[in-house]
Amino acid sequence: MKRHIPGLHSIQPAPQGPLAGAFLVRVVKVSYRWHPQKPFLIVQFSILEPKAQQSRTFSGRLYCTQKALWKLSWFLRDFGYDADLLRQDEIDEKAVLNLRGVVRTSPVSVNGHSYQNLEAFAPSSEWETLSCAVSGEEVQQGHDHGVQLHTDR
Repeated sequence: MKRHIPGLHSIQPAPQGPLAGAFLVRVVKVSYRWHPQKPFLIVQFSILEPKAQQSRTFSGRLYCTQKALWKLSWFLRDFGYDADLLRQDEIDEKAVLNLRGVVRTSPVSVNGHSYQNLEAFAPSSEWETLSCAVSGEEVQQGHDHGVQLHTDR
């Protein structure tokens, strides 16, 4: 059955560009995806800060291969994941929900698909320091680039 709904074609969602920068976030969803060569977790984040981005969410992948476990471990440690579960090499998807921390992300395009690259992490307690650094650089440089999160882990 077809229905005519006047004005339906003219309603456009507000355009939201790709996210880039550092954000204080909360984990809202986690799911494991098996892949023969590269199993991964899809993590969906809800932005808490900065306030201008507060209603947005984004997702990123954390791979579970031997080469990429350092990054998954870094994320879990900085977001305050249960240390006992981490020592037992266990991921409890429910235990990851609502964890908070800082993530630096940038858009990346692979084979015509756009993804959010999760570049760096920090504990939520470092947000004030990081957000002040961003504000200071905006004043000096006039834009939001160069947020320094520890990337040497």
